[in-house]
Amino acid sequence: MHTIEKKSIKKGWAGAIAEPAKEFPLTQLPILSGKIPDGLRGTLYRNGPARLERGDDCVGHWFDGDGAILGVHFTDAGVTGVYRYVQTAEYEAETKADRFLYGVYGMHTPGPIWKRWGQQMKNAANTSVLALPDKLLALWEATNPYALDLETLETKGLDDLGALDNGLPYSAHYKRDPDTGEIFNFGISIGSSVQLNLYKSDACGGLRQPTGKIIQKAAFKLDRYSIMHDFVLTQRYLVFFMPPMRMKMLSLMLGMTTFSESLLWEPQLGTQVLIFDRENLSLVSRGETDPWFNWHFGNGYEDEDGSVILDVVRYSDFQQTNEYLREIATGETHTVPKGRLWQVRLNPQTAKVTATQEVINRRCEFPVVQRSQVGQPWRYTYVSLMRQGTDTGEELFGAIARFDYKTETLTEADLGENRYPSEPIHAQDAQNPEQSWVLTVVYDGNSHSSEVWVFDSDRLDTEPVCKLGLPSVIPHSFHGTWNPASALPLRFP
Repeated sequence: MHTIEKKSIKKGWAGAIAEPAKEFPLTQLPILSGKIPDGLRGTLYRNGPARLERGDDCVGHWFDGDGAILGVHFTDAGVTGVYRYVQTAEYEAETKADRFLYGVYGMHTPGPIWKRWGQQMKNAANTSVLALPDKLLALWEATNPYALDLETLETKGLDDLGALDNGLPYSAHYKRDPDTGEIFNFGISIGSSVQLNLYKSDACGGLRQPTGKIIQKAAFKLDRYSIMHDFVLTQRYLVFFMPPMRMKMLSLMLGMTTFSESLLWEPQLGTQVLIFDRENLSLVSRGETDPWFNWHFGNGYEDEDGSVILDVVRYSDFQQTNEYLREIATGETHTVPKGRLWQVRLNPQTAKVTATQEVINRRCEFPVVQRSQVGQPWRYTYVSLMRQGTDTGEELFGAIARFDYKTETLTEADLGENRYPSEPIHAQDAQNPEQSWVLTVVYDGNSHSSEVWVFDSDRLDTEPVCKLGLPSVIPHSFHGTWNPASALPLRFP
């Protein structure tokens, strides 16, 4: 265990995690400036670690914090917000005991080493969300998701989507095909062997609204464990990059190291490229390319010549980014992870990378695209970005930006000193197909408050069209989604 001394907090961003987040029920949100766009109708959901301490103990890594969901509902009657912790079984047990009881990514199960043997990790439910017609899923990496009510965010319980037997993992980074409604995802399980599990979920009826029920799955044996946090969906393929890593499996199982500490960076192994057929989930090709690490992809598609083109935030190694993320939980960072957005071209029949090009030569993360263009040719990638002159390792992202592949230009929204946005989320206007918006949750370290900012997607470098106040501080989160009103279930009296 580690202890945060509050007096060590120096940077404005650290105020957002200085104490556990406070929930609030469905609440009308005040408009601080501007006007809510008439065509912005739907819900913004965000998920992230909201409690990083219990008593005098702090989590060992940012990934260990208990997940809490923010829901911001844009309706004709105005905007309401709700913020609730995911009531996992482990969260409830630790709340009752008022202390940590479980190990997670960067922390051991408390107590003597023999208590750690064979212990399952806590389900932190803190990484992302999947909005389905009848429920919201709180996602993380290592086991089943939790289902919540779409409006109130009341926790319903674990959800196996009809096929996640024995706690099979369901990753935070699903991909939803905008044309078919199918949802693809994966999870890595560790047992007698390391397996990459692939899942395809159904598209429901003429409305093409997926229920999330898994209708097809496959398992592929890997030759070692490596972090694969995300993947790429194209018109015909699922594309995975497996960074050059190994795990000290024995020391992890014996409780001598945390999951994070057991991960080894071994660049001599090279990065494996795995291509699967999205129709039958079979392996198409397997190759190798230069060593790099990545958490997140932006998007991918197949060009006219059959090549797969994708973009990805690349790091030269794993240790720097992992250490930086560990430091965030302490309220003070020093490490500089050098993530940059790259475009990659590869031959899916051979899994050979044929070209790479750096796209944004500044530290960035959380690349996202318009929901309707997932797996399709696209023009814009949105990212979180370091403000100019702040990339010293002591700051968090203070800007969001849009890269235009057609003009090769970067349009940036610099939020100003001590203001920190979440991952930018694209929202299509419900009335005008030519109009779209970018939403982000902002922590203002100057006033110790959180707000929702809405930008015109074509004018990111101008003032937001609307700012909304939130009742309490929302800690820095990982991932979110926009659920358009047209995707909500019909409610009959």
